[in-house]
Amino acid sequence: MADSKKNQNQLNIELPEEVAEGVYSNLAIISHSHTEFVLDFIRIMPNVPKAKVKSRIVLTPPHAKRLMRALMDNVKKFENQFGPINEPEQPPFPPMNFNTPKAQA
Repeated sequence: MADSKKNQNQLNIELPEEVAEGVYSNLAIISHSHTEFVLDFIRIMPNVPKAKVKSRIVLTPPHAKRLMRALMDNVKKFENQFGPINEPEQPPFPPMNFNTPKAQA
């Protein structure tokens, strides 16, 4: 009987190869309504004034709050292991040129 209950509390999570590679993002935009939070992950490239949303995650408010707590816990553990994460002062919106020279052909 105990083994049956133990199996009910386990979740088998599959990670497809294309998802396991991940999606790089250097900008996140978070919006919400009274029923959900929407997290848009965007990749901005140097000297390109246009960017596309690479991934969108929609969460319920309770799940968004659990995610926030999990991120806070993981950042704290990371900083305990590797030291503080430096947060350089940022302008209100990321610069579009990344301080790199313009591409020329």
